[in-house]
Amino acid sequence: MSREILTVVETVSNEKGLDPDDIFGAIEQALVFSTKKKVYTEQPEVAIRVAIDRKTGDYDTYRYWTVVADEDHEMPACQKAISDLDENEYQIGDIIEEQIESIEFGRIAATQAKQVIIQKIREAERALIADAFEARVGELITGEVKKASRDGYVIDLGDGAEGYLAKDQTLPREMLRPKSRVTALLAKVNRDGRGSQLVLSRTSNEMLVALMTKEVPEISEGIIEIRDVARLPGLRAKISVKTGDSRIDPVGACIGMRGARIQAVQQELDGERIDVVVWSDDPAQYIISSLEPADVSSIVLDEDNQTADIIFGANDQLARAIGSQGQNVRLASDLTGYKLNMMLESEYLERQKSESEAIITLFYERLEVDRDLAEALAEIGFTTIEEVAYVPAETFYDIDGLDDETIGAIQERAKEVIINDELIKQQNIKEPSGELLALEEMTPAIAYKLAERDIITLDDLAEQAVFDIEDIEGMGSELAGKLIMAARQSWFE
Repeated sequence: MSREILTVVETVSNEKGLDPDDIFGAIEQALVFSTKKKVYTEQPEVAIRVAIDRKTGDYDTYRYWTVVADEDHEMPACQKAISDLDENEYQIGDIIEEQIESIEFGRIAATQAKQVIIQKIREAERALIADAFEARVGELITGEVKKASRDGYVIDLGDGAEGYLAKDQTLPREMLRPKSRVTALLAKVNRDGRGSQLVLSRTSNEMLVALMTKEVPEISEGIIEIRDVARLPGLRAKISVKTGDSRIDPVGACIGMRGARIQAVQQELDGERIDVVVWSDDPAQYIISSLEPADVSSIVLDEDNQTADIIFGANDQLARAIGSQGQNVRLASDLTGYKLNMMLESEYLERQKSESEAIITLFYERLEVDRDLAEALAEIGFTTIEEVAYVPAETFYDIDGLDDETIGAIQERAKEVIINDELIKQQNIKEPSGELLALEEMTPAIAYKLAERDIITLDDLAEQAVFDIEDIEGMGSELAGKLIMAARQSWFE
């Protein structure tokens, strides 16, 4: 039998390129399994070790026990209590071995060894493929469709490597047939044995970037930089580009002579329309460029909230900016990171008039000034009572007929309104319980926001669902879930 073991090791090692020691280990595992099955059928927890001599193929079998404390002595088949041994000779954690008769390397052991060896071969092959492709993540890979299923496609990449292209990573209208060639982005390499090893994508933004890099030498050479990408895969996309070389037109270089470069990319993406725009560090200019070919009349930015009002002079320009099924504005918003509010100039003026009327009414009613003065305050840019109360007095000098005394009286009245509002607010504040405030990861700000919703005690919080409170500022669904579960712990206790 020793010669048979050496023959198996040598044959498998030569054919499959496996380390001989891994094959010896697989055979040792198989012999352990067979020994338990043949000799210790009634004691499956018994601990067995087999040691094969790597030179001769001879092997010995040992049964062993682990020395444990008396209170941990729960499995006599593989444990020995320290009190049953000479404490001068053994310590907790020591291994006691006893050689037993070895079984033959028979059919059962050989079958088991074969299964382990096959698994080892698969693991080795996966490791080799992972090593070969890991450095290529983010690159384009071309292969042949080997098999199609309901959920995706297996792509033969050559040399025994296979990629997986899920249906949701393909373009909307494309149907890939066996034997057809396909180019995709290598999105991920899985080293573990679960799931597809080489994950491919044709819908990711990186796919578009890789195609543009392939077709436009100035991008691959670093002369032109792709800054942002937004895609509706298979339908339409926008990319923004910039260059530090004033002699180069980055948009023209990406499009190519007679559109040859951009057409090559579009053809690979099943006709996906691609707009190339110039990136700008000026958000207003960047948004205007992203909405081309629409002609923007004016733009009002709110950089703090990342929103922008886009105003158009004519219906046809507004329709062009929105695009078919809202594609153009959606991509422009994704590209720039701004929420874009599209409107005609007439709508914007009407909204401004409505907002101005609300501000005038606020000043007229709360500050108890006449309407002409309320209109004048709104005209020079005041929008809140806080602004009226605390800006420098010189700000009011643009209003005709106001002296310092009148300005002082207006600001004092504004401060009184603010103080009164704060007192009313404090009177209505509900106090969260100490137990609620003491919850781990609870902050005073969140606790008081909960109290405003009549969630004051642990029981109140425990009765909530995540969607009831996740909208509170600073909360989010993950923290909401943690706090609710922590509150419910008191029920179990």
